[in-house]
Amino acid sequence: MEEVLSFITMIVLLLLASSRFGKCSSDVYSKSDFPEGFVFGAGISAYQWEGAVDEDGRKPSVWDTFLHSRKMDNGDIACDGYHKYKEDVQLMAETGLHAFRFSISWSRLISNGRGSINPKGLQFYKNFIQELVKHEIEPHVTLHHYDHPQYLEDDYGGWINRKIIKDFTAYADVCFREFGNHVKFWTTINEANIFSIGGYNDGNSPPGRCSFPGRSCLLGNSSIETYIVGHNLLLAHASVSRLYKQKYKDIQGGSVGFSLFSMYFTPSTSSKDDKISTQRANDFYLGWMLEPLIYGDYPDAMRKTIGSRLPVFSDEESEQVKGSSDFIGVIHYVTASVTHIDINPSLLGIPDFNSDMGQSINIASMRTVVSPWAMEGILEYIKQNYGNPPVYILENGKTMTQDLELQQKDTPRIEYLDAYIGAVLKAVRYERLLCMVIYGFVRVTGRVQEYFWIVLCQFQRSPSQEISQTLCSLVLWFS
Repeated sequence: MEEVLSFITMIVLLLLASSRFGKCSSDVYSKSDFPEGFVFGAGISAYQWEGAVDEDGRKPSVWDTFLHSRKMDNGDIACDGYHKYKEDVQLMAETGLHAFRFSISWSRLISNGRGSINPKGLQFYKNFIQELVKHEIEPHVTLHHYDHPQYLEDDYGGWINRKIIKDFTAYADVCFREFGNHVKFWTTINEANIFSIGGYNDGNSPPGRCSFPGRSCLLGNSSIETYIVGHNLLLAHASVSRLYKQKYKDIQGGSVGFSLFSMYFTPSTSSKDDKISTQRANDFYLGWMLEPLIYGDYPDAMRKTIGSRLPVFSDEESEQVKGSSDFIGVIHYVTASVTHIDINPSLLGIPDFNSDMGQSINIASMRTVVSPWAMEGILEYIKQNYGNPPVYILENGKTMTQDLELQQKDTPRIEYLDAYIGAVLKAVRYERLLCMVIYGFVRVTGRVQEYFWIVLCQFQRSPSQEISQTLCSLVLWFS
């Protein structure tokens, strides 16, 4: 998503892990309609919440560099979670949340991405996790959320180099060893497909690499790097998953998953060509990562089109990637209609992910379109095409423009969540559906124009940069 870097985000997580519930205000359903064990929670990513970017041994990530080099809104202060995590956990408890998904800043825990552990970073995460546990909120950890250390990017190119697999596995080993007694749910990579496309094909998200003029990319090759990075993400995930199973799973009893951004594609007409093109779009967006994870190799459509630009799994690597994810994390916001187009390869110029896919995709507006049926459609598609794997819906939500009155009443998002949670209730019939996450807990104001959040974390434009929090009606509805 292009907007993913332009605002400070948090998430709401509904996880099948406990039987504690409150009252839901929908006239159609109540929380008692959900199976025993459905839990309401929340989540964050490190860069979008912690702030304190140069304190206590933390060094820059590619997210810092990307935003500062383009003079964009940044996470230098964010919601100041590094200093105010106790207040935030207390707010979670008061809201009635029972699970919390957050990411760890690799460059806070291991400043240069490899080597010695930063003791103050380690202590922060231990304290934070202990605070969650003390309030009976179960922690869920994401290891990489668009923010690998800038040191590794400068040293060998970050995710375009296979060296990062060893460093990422060592980083995960520290996390499992230090936090695994309390953390039972791990996601290795957040939005692996969009991280690869945005960061290495389009250049509009960290680390901002591409080969198209006019996009502020100083380095990159959109023809090959997108696929190299996707390949290395899968291999790194498999390496971390194998480490956990061999060293920690029997002791800690946790699970390790992998998350993908999931658009629901529909053909723009009933024509055969548009239906074939819709399947191709699914192959490129979902199958790109899901087919290796489930079946051990890339979709035929990608291998035929991309040819030698698409990396090849060795037999050993294929076996390691296949079955390496205990669950598939689905991140869903939008629907898109697909139209077949005839392409003359000689007129394309530089081939990239979009030209390789070769379809016309019209993405529906996140602000105006409410399509809860699309959630059911994605779950059904995964069930039918990928062997019904365990699925976690890790993100969902509705973006809104800034408006104080709307923030306080928040009726559109209440109606949105009412519809989508109702769709999830229908989808519970899918025996492998394990959880749902909704974007919507905290934000930082400023020049940010759109938001997903339930609780507002507002800058007071004073020298002290004090931050205040205001509950809005969506929290009251949700709790």
